[in-house]
Amino acid sequence: MSDGESTETIDRDRQTLDLVRSSRARIREQLDKAIVGQQQVVEQLLLSLFAGGHCLITGAPGLAKTLLVKSIAQIFDLKFQRIQFTPDLMPADITGTEILEQDESGRRRMVFVRGPIFANVLLADEINRTPPKTQAALLEAMQEHQVTAVGQRHTLEEPFFVLATQNPIEMEGTYPLPEAQLDRFMFNVVVNYLPEDDEVTVVQRTTSRSKAKIDPVLTGDDILRIHDLVRDVPVAEDVVRAAVRLASASRPSEPGSPDFVREWVSWGAGLRAAQYLILGGKARALFEGRAHVSLEDLRALALPVLRHRILINYRAEAQGVTVEQVISRLVEGQLV
Repeated sequence: MSDGESTETIDRDRQTLDLVRSSRARIREQLDKAIVGQQQVVEQLLLSLFAGGHCLITGAPGLAKTLLVKSIAQIFDLKFQRIQFTPDLMPADITGTEILEQDESGRRRMVFVRGPIFANVLLADEINRTPPKTQAALLEAMQEHQVTAVGQRHTLEEPFFVLATQNPIEMEGTYPLPEAQLDRFMFNVVVNYLPEDDEVTVVQRTTSRSKAKIDPVLTGDDILRIHDLVRDVPVAEDVVRAAVRLASASRPSEPGSPDFVREWVSWGAGLRAAQYLILGGKARALFEGRAHVSLEDLRALALPVLRHRILINYRAEAQGVTVEQVISRLVEGQLV
């Protein structure tokens, strides 16, 4: 790289960093027009977007999961699509299909009509209600950022994010996501019920005539620039090693895993967990205006990164132990 190119790259990174710092307050201001509370949920979703990852959103019905995703898409001036996953949904319903078209001269030809997956932010509503064949079509888009239809590959427009929701209450008639697909989600974000005062505010807003308009803060190109800057955030080897050891300690087959992991866990987190801990830590450091990743970043992101990657066994369930309790003990023992 020449001196001119190096100077240009540094200037571009500084401009992007200034953009992130100046945008944080504006993002919060715009989201507050539509979303009440849920600060931690909002932060985790924003971090996944800054890092270029996909999110699994778990929560009961009526907790404004769809509104939250739609509001974030509006803030980033991105194309938003929602797909309601149902048991009869086919891969072509989301990727698109070919139709026979006749032009002005009377000639007929096959034309590919793009499906709703061709968006920047895709809300996959109740993803576990659709069969594995359709889930696999979404998996290709998540991993490769492309879809294959009628033997042809079609590249998705960048940036591309999948935010998928699951209802943890109704499990009858569902198709649980395989571990390979769960592992593709950077975070598993849990949306809980709001405190009473926040619920009062929501009811007042949603039963009146007023409807706040969300103004865009960042563009798709801004997001792509932030992705590059996130990758450039420095991280010490000790912090990387801590992330690797945390993921490794969750595996009951590892020689050094804690006794409670051997007792309660049937399957631990893989290497991608450590990768997402570091990548999420870089995004969090950048979002907070810091120049490096710390152990505190790993502690803050351990739950959303690990909760869908650790499977507890029947002993844990019989004793009332949750996966969150297992992760908390792992963090206390490893990130000190």
